[in-house]
Amino acid sequence: MIGYPEAPKAWWLTRGMARISGVNLPRAVVEGWLQRDELEELIIRCAACGRGAACEAWLAGSGSAEAMPEFCPNKAGIEALG
Repeated sequence: MIGYPEAPKAWWLTRGMARISGVNLPRAVVEGWLQRDELEELIIRCAACGRGAACEAWLAGSGSAEAMPEFCPNKAGIEALG
């Protein structure tokens, strides 16, 4: 399992956002269409974002969402993988 023990919240949030776009980040790395350093960049960008609470709240209520929220700094990068 690919994880980020030094930034667990950012990893969880990034993974959650990716799922909204139908992207499985660990599988993307294993299958080679996302490099580990690119995944790390997504995690770092998430960790640096000051909207963690808004992200958590959005994910908690996103059961039927079809797209990531506009405020996510990883929106374009993750959606490009989908």
